[in-house]
Amino acid sequence: MSSTQIAPAPAAQPGPAIEPLVLDFLAYLELERGLSRNTLEAYRSDLLQLGAFLQRRGVRALAAQHGDLAAFISELAGSSAPAPGRGPGAARAPASAATLGRKVACLRSFYRHLRREQLIAHDPTAELRGPRKTQRLPRVLSRQEVASLSDVDLEEGMLRARGKGSKERLVPIGRQAVAALRAYCLRGRPALLGARAEERLFVNHRGSPLTRQGLYKIVQRHARRAGLDERMSPHTLRHTFATHLLAGGCDLRSLQEMLGHADLATTQLYTQLSAERLKDAYFSAHPRASARRAGAELAGGRSGTRAAAAR
Repeated sequence: MSSTQIAPAPAAQPGPAIEPLVLDFLAYLELERGLSRNTLEAYRSDLLQLGAFLQRRGVRALAAQHGDLAAFISELAGSSAPAPGRGPGAARAPASAATLGRKVACLRSFYRHLRREQLIAHDPTAELRGPRKTQRLPRVLSRQEVASLSDVDLEEGMLRARGKGSKERLVPIGRQAVAALRAYCLRGRPALLGARAEERLFVNHRGSPLTRQGLYKIVQRHARRAGLDERMSPHTLRHTFATHLLAGGCDLRSLQEMLGHADLATTQLYTQLSAERLKDAYFSAHPRASARRAGAELAGGRSGTRAAAAR
């Protein structure tokens, strides 16, 4: 290149005046307020975009006035803002009301921080307003849609379970379980899902549907914390549920319906288990149980010997 040629001017970049301020602000947000990396990256992008806008106007970030920031928001709301990386001739699509509201919130937080650090005498965002969000009427579900969501009825305390072969059964939910489900739906589930939409009731820490393996790990973790056997599984809880219901007087047909057994003989296995536990509890608690048990066993042995002799 000869000495008479002139090098092309570099593309407009955020001036150095705003970058140290942005880095200091992001460090404050991360250390003092514990914001996530995604939020910090969004703030960084918004503020560097502001820096590029102010540089085109010949205004430093610490000298920006309300009119400068309002013009920045107005430009984003229109179609004249240059798209990043596409040169001054390309324009971006108008920002949505939600995006503009987020950027206004970012500017307010940034300039309040500068005011706290005594880097500016007054806050230029004090009168800055974002666009008004359109008020949307809440969507009303039809009766058919409501019926399709009634797998868990917290008012009636009933759960609709679907098993193998698409078989359905209704299972009652206790008061404590209903209270726990209400708390989960109110606070836990929204925090796990974030902005995602998911039709499954139970989700994992990533907001995805809870799998069988995930449930197994949760049961094992709580079992270890309670000092129980590490071989505890969801099936252990299912068997315990059935056994306790029978011990409390539940009839066999109702239990069969709740467990989803096709054959009543499968449910009858729990009656044997329940009877054995009841007998063990009786012999361990009754003051004369040991003598009676020994007598019963002795009588059983004698009757067996007589029967053998008779044969």
